[in-house]
Amino acid sequence: MAREFQRGHKARIGDLTAGTDLYVGVQIGGPGLTFDISCFGLDADERLSDDRYFVFFNQPASPEQAIQQLGEQAGDTQSFRVTLDRIPPHIRKLSFTAALDGAGQVSRIGSGYLRIVAGGEEVARYSFNGSEFSTERAVMLGDFYLKDVWRFAAVGQGFDGGLEALLKNFGGEAVEEEEAPEPAQAAPAFAPPAAPALAFAP
Repeated sequence: MAREFQRGHKARIGDLTAGTDLYVGVQIGGPGLTFDISCFGLDADERLSDDRYFVFFNQPASPEQAIQQLGEQAGDTQSFRVTLDRIPPHIRKLSFTAALDGAGQVSRIGSGYLRIVAGGEEVARYSFNGSEFSTERAVMLGDFYLKDVWRFAAVGQGFDGGLEALLKNFGGEAVEEEEAPEPAQAAPAFAPPAAPALAFAP
């Protein structure tokens, strides 16, 4: 059964699953809202020192494919494959974010979640809704971070700017669209969830 997280809760990923080949699903939406959901691969100073680890709609994978954006599936608005034992040593944190594309505020979000799936089985879920935010235009949803071992933190922190502001916050630079480029311990093996997930209000 999936462990339920609330904002600020943390856990070692090894306590959630023995797997290192993980599916991360995000479900988020609201009336008239469209979101860009991204993953920032950050260094020890929590900076995007290598732009190749900004995984988003225009750059859907890191160079060694350790972080891949998979798109909409299994009831999730956006999803990722994260292979922890392939992430290079200079990447110490993966920050999953959702930024509004167009007008609106994240306070208008209905129910949403970030979930971790290992071998087709959901092992962790952080649920949230718009009442936790106000005029912000982006949300830092959750982090995978390396502190001796890989850990997960449910963040749920609003951010005033959109995707470009998030990028600048992490020390990155805007990527021009025309420049876009196209496991030993992983038990259970990678598998996305089979059935659509049901969104629910926390």
